[in-house]
Amino acid sequence: MTDPKRLFDCLEYNLERSPLPDMLSGKENGKWRAYSTQEIQETVNKLSAGLLKLGISQGDMSAEGRDKIALLSKNRPEWIMVDLAVQQIGAILTPIYPTINVNELEYILKDAEVKVVYVNDQESYHKVLSLKDRVPSIQEIYTFEQVVNAKHWKEMLVPVTEENKKLIKSISDKLDYEDLATIIYTSGTTGKPKGVMLSHKNILSNVMDSMPCFPPGENMRALSFLPLNHIFERMVTYLYLYKGISIYYAESLESIGDNLKELKPHLFTTVPRLLEKVYDRIMSKGGELTGIKKKLFFWAHDLATKFEINKNMGAAYNIQLALANKIIFTKWREALGNNIKCIVSGGAACQVRLIRIFTAARIPILEGYGLTETSPVISVNSHQVKDRKFGAVGPLIKNVEVRIAEDGEILCKGPNVMMGYYKSPQLTAESVIDGWFYTGDIGMMIDENGKAPGRFLKITDRKKELFKTSGGKYVAPLAIENKLKESMFVEQVMVVGADQKFVGSLIIPSFSNLKEWARQNSVSETNNEALIRNPKVIEMYADLVESFNKYFNPVEQIKKFELLPNEWSVETGEMTPKLSLKRKVVMEKFRDAIERIYH
Repeated sequence: MTDPKRLFDCLEYNLERSPLPDMLSGKENGKWRAYSTQEIQETVNKLSAGLLKLGISQGDMSAEGRDKIALLSKNRPEWIMVDLAVQQIGAILTPIYPTINVNELEYILKDAEVKVVYVNDQESYHKVLSLKDRVPSIQEIYTFEQVVNAKHWKEMLVPVTEENKKLIKSISDKLDYEDLATIIYTSGTTGKPKGVMLSHKNILSNVMDSMPCFPPGENMRALSFLPLNHIFERMVTYLYLYKGISIYYAESLESIGDNLKELKPHLFTTVPRLLEKVYDRIMSKGGELTGIKKKLFFWAHDLATKFEINKNMGAAYNIQLALANKIIFTKWREALGNNIKCIVSGGAACQVRLIRIFTAARIPILEGYGLTETSPVISVNSHQVKDRKFGAVGPLIKNVEVRIAEDGEILCKGPNVMMGYYKSPQLTAESVIDGWFYTGDIGMMIDENGKAPGRFLKITDRKKELFKTSGGKYVAPLAIENKLKESMFVEQVMVVGADQKFVGSLIIPSFSNLKEWARQNSVSETNNEALIRNPKVIEMYADLVESFNKYFNPVEQIKKFELLPNEWSVETGEMTPKLSLKRKVVMEKFRDAIERIYH
C-alpha cells in the first residue's frame, strides 16, 4: 500500500506491514480481551455495511450534507471500530464527552443533526433518550454495554458479502485526503460549543509529522485513558495504529495504577493534573518513611530538582544521580510498570519542576502544545534529548510554522490547521486569517539558554486570561498559579485581580498534606471547613504565599487570599473535561470569597 491518504487506511496499512494480535484491547468481565488487526477490519466492515443498510450516507459530500454519527463513551476498542466504520462510508463522526451536561448535549445533537448515537452504558443511554423527542434527527441509539430495552451495537453488524464489500469500497474510494473526517465540538472555558471541522489531511499530516518525536521500537504497548473524544488522544491513537503500537484501554481513571503494573506499557499520554496527582502520591509515601530511608528519599528528590537536560552536570552529580536512580527512583519506575520510554503531556501547562524531577528519574515527560483547531500538535519535546527543553513545549513539528504577533499571540500555519468551524463562517474568518490560525495563547520562540529568538516554543499565558489591575498593569495568572502549585500544601489555585488594586488568589489546600501538618502542629480540627478557618493554618498559608511572592515582580505578588474547602472538578462544573479551569464559573461560584479578598 502506498502512503495512507485517509485515517481509516490505518487498518490496511497495519495488515500489510505488521498485523497485531492485540491491536486494541479492553477489559471485558474483568479480563483483558484483545482484538487483532484482522478481527477489527472484519468488524469495521460489518458495521459499515450495517450503517449503509440503515440508510446512512455521505449525501452530496458537503459538510452539512453528510450524515452525522455521535459517540458518547469511555475509551474502549468499540470506540475506534465505530470511528473507522463511520469514516470509510463517508459519514461524519461527532464524538462527545460522556460527562457532558444535558443542555450542551442537546445543543450539539441539534447543531450536527445527528442521526445515530452510540453510547457506553445505561447512564449515557438514558441521557440521550431523554433528549430524543427534542432532537428530531435522531433515528437510533445503540449501546456498547447490554442495556434493558436498548439496541446493542452488535445488532448493527451485517455479514459482509461481495456485494456490500464492493459498495463500501466504491464509497471509500471517493473519499480524499482533503475531505472532512470528523467534527469535534470544543467545550471550551467560555460560550457555546464550537464544531471544529478536521479533514483527513489535518489529522493525518499531524500523525506523520509528530511520528519522529516518539521513541522508535517494535512490539510496544500504550495505555490509553485520556478521553478519545478529545483530539489529543484521538490523533495519538492513529499514530499508534500506523506505527503498529498495541493500545490497551484503562478501565477507569481510578484503575490506572493497577493497569500500569499489569500491562507494563511503554508509553501513554496524560494531562498535567494527573501527573500532579501521581507525584503527590509518591511524595506522601516518601513522607511516611522513617529514618535513613526517609533521608535517602528526600536526598534523591532534591538531587532530581537540580537536574538539567542537554548540559553536563559534572562527574560528582552524575554519580550521585546514578545512585539515586538505583536505590530510590527504581521504585518510581516500577510503579509505572518499569517499561516507560516516555509520557506525553498536553492539554494544559505542566509544572517544569515535575518534568525535571521525572526526567531525572528516567521517566521522560515530553510536553507538547496544540489545540483542537490545529489537529492538535504544533510543537512537542522529542524523545531525542537534543530536541527537548525544560520550560518550553518543544520545537515545532515538521511542516508547521509559527509566527508571534505584535501583542505576543501565537499564530500557526500548516496542513494541520482546521477546515473551519461548522456552520460558522464568520467565526472561522475571525480565527483564520490568510491561513494563519490565531491561537489565543501568548508565547515566544526561545533558544537553549531561554533567550529569544530560538527554535523552542514557550507559552507564557492565555490571551483571554491576562488581566489588568486598576493601576493599568497586565498580570499573567498562569505562571503565578503554576509556581504556587509546586508547594505540597497547594492542590489548586486561581489568581484574581482584574480591575482591582492588587492581585489575590483562591487556594484549595492539599488536604491530605495539610492534615498531616495539622497533626504535627497541635491543630485539633480534622474536617476541611474547620481547618481552613484555623488561625494557625491561615498563618501557615500566609507564610507560604509570602515565600513564593519573591519569584514575582511587585504587581504580580499575591497580597490576600482565601482558602476553600473543596476541590474543583468536572462534576461540580469548575473544570473542563480535559481538566482546565473554567475561570468564569469559578469567579461566579466563589464571588463571596473574592469579595472578601477585596473588602
